[in-house]
Amino acid sequence: MTDDLITVFGGSGFLGQDVIRVLLARGHTVRLVARHPQRPRFDRDQEKRLQRRAADIRDPAAVRDAVAGSRVVINAVSLYTQRGDLTFEAIHVRGAAGLAAAAREAGVARLLQVSGIGATLNSPSPYIRARARGEAAVLDAFPDAVMVRPASLFGAGDALIRSLAMLSRAPVIPLFGRGLTRLQPVWVEDVAGALARLADHTAPAAGLYELGGAETLRYRALVAAVCRHLGRRRVRLAVPFVLWHLLAMGLSRLPSPPLTRDQLWLMAKDNVASREADGFAALGMRPRGVREALPVCLGPPR
Repeated sequence: MTDDLITVFGGSGFLGQDVIRVLLARGHTVRLVARHPQRPRFDRDQEKRLQRRAADIRDPAAVRDAVAGSRVVINAVSLYTQRGDLTFEAIHVRGAAGLAAAAREAGVARLLQVSGIGATLNSPSPYIRARARGEAAVLDAFPDAVMVRPASLFGAGDALIRSLAMLSRAPVIPLFGRGLTRLQPVWVEDVAGALARLADHTAPAAGLYELGGAETLRYRALVAAVCRHLGRRRVRLAVPFVLWHLLAMGLSRLPSPPLTRDQLWLMAKDNVASREADGFAALGMRPRGVREALPVCLGPPR
């Protein structure tokens, strides 16, 4: 094992890219593991400390090879829509468990498993249930693993704020229900920074961290904040969840549906960090609020 090799599975993803960027900025040697590891690109000096490894989390041999020599392993692999053999069970449960077992066998000092706030076994959502089963499977294989549950991620190129910005082009914006679900959106760079701190040699680590942003907003208030930033006055229309589910069922036949029932189940329940779990404060960090970061996501106010 090298003194300071941190391996990031899912390193080409929305969160994984920022995790690697922060780790490289801190001087770490990083191994980016993904099915398509050629993305993203970093500056020349950082590339000297970056290893790229092609591996599928469902391939035990490739996973064992990818974790070899690592001091820390971070699992940031995510799947939000099932397609063929890419299923929630395969990625978030069996894949995560296999990675945890490989990390334990390789003598990895710390495993950070990225999950999500609200992971529970009694959810109607197969995605959310798989996240919860994945956490349990990881802990069975690697009992000292650290669970990191972010709230809804946002940032440049995200799926949350940019989707709302696109919706705001229409004169009427449909809400999920009455738009009363409470959200605590968290800036992707803050989550990346938290993971980097947990990967440090001296960082203490509890078993669970729930990471929410500085602001808790109702969904309708988040929509209003985006519209206000863009200088758009729009009518907001309450749409019952049952109608959204009917729409999602119809869209499910598409190869990449823009809306899924799992997303609707997530939006039907508050997505807020628990006060009983450790969070940013335990890591000495102050997260940014969504309105504070809107200029980065959408440009200057209009």
